[in-house]
Amino acid sequence: MKYKCIIFDCDGVLVDSEEISIGTLVSMAKSHGAIIDENHAHQLFLGKSLKFCFAYIADLANKKLPANFEEEFRERTFEAFQKHLKPIKGIHELLAKINVPIGVASNGPADKIRLNLTTTQLIDKFEGNIFSAYDINSWKPNPELYLHTAKTMGFEVQDCVVIEDSPAGVQAALAGGFDVFGFTNHANFDALQQMNIPLFDDMAQLNLLLQ
Repeated sequence: MKYKCIIFDCDGVLVDSEEISIGTLVSMAKSHGAIIDENHAHQLFLGKSLKFCFAYIADLANKKLPANFEEEFRERTFEAFQKHLKPIKGIHELLAKINVPIGVASNGPADKIRLNLTTTQLIDKFEGNIFSAYDINSWKPNPELYLHTAKTMGFEVQDCVVIEDSPAGVQAALAGGFDVFGFTNHANFDALQQMNIPLFDDMAQLNLLLQ
């Protein structure tokens, strides 16, 4: 392979969780008087920290959100993940072909990453190389999470490639000096196309890019 290490984002790249997470945010926002179109929410919230999302909802609702808003969000999404979460199509086949170290770096908390990878039977591929922004208190689009991941795994930036689906994640990787491949879908294609990185829309294409 072209690279010595591959670092994956989790949500939307390994697991098909964005519909659940963003749908839950839209529903909860509505119950507090903040009406957000779901397509717009995908463009707005994709890859962003929950702090950003909650602040946007509070501003739109013109009121402070309840103290248990995040707890309720976590409970609702965790339950939905356990029932409905699926791996991204083709990801198991792709990972079976990769013969270099891989890691996952996500804005989500470590317990969420583990739950999602366990539910989709991916956990054994990433055990020992799971990195959360909450562990270092720095979230994408800041580059620190990807830099921390590469350093902890024992690789230089130039030896790694990052696989992302969100503009915020791509910004983080580019700011850190990484090569980045963008996984496109109907919601993010226009934004990623403007970022001048190689794009792919299925895992077979990614396998070719990694060679």
